[in-house]
Amino acid sequence: QVQLVESGGGLVQAGGSLRLSCAASGSIPSIHVMTWYRQAPGKQRELVADITSSGSTFYLDSVKGRFTISRDNAKNTLYLQMNSLKPEHTAVYYCNFFTYNKTNYWGQGTQVTVSS
Repeated sequence: QVQLVESGGGLVQAGGSLRLSCAASGSIPSIHVMTWYRQAPGKQRELVADITSSGSTFYLDSVKGRFTISRDNAKNTLYLQMNSLKPEHTAVYYCNFFTYNKTNYWGQGTQVTVSS
């Protein structure tokens, strides 16, 4: 079974940057939307950003101008460049791939911790 593997999380000081990656362990045909979610302690999971197969993007208002989502369709890989990080960005970040045949794939999550 194909899995999504996230990497790039860690501990960073406020104002720093991290780049998250999410790669599929095998081939996933017809990926429509790739999405980053996050879940902070005691809060519900929320959508951070997504990108369609045509390159259209959506961002949570609070991350606009700080985060950039991108994808490499040939490699079935998703990225999230996070700049000017704040403590409130601390969360577990999850990736999701949604295919045209309505199949969902989820990553296991990667911890991002921003210290003040």
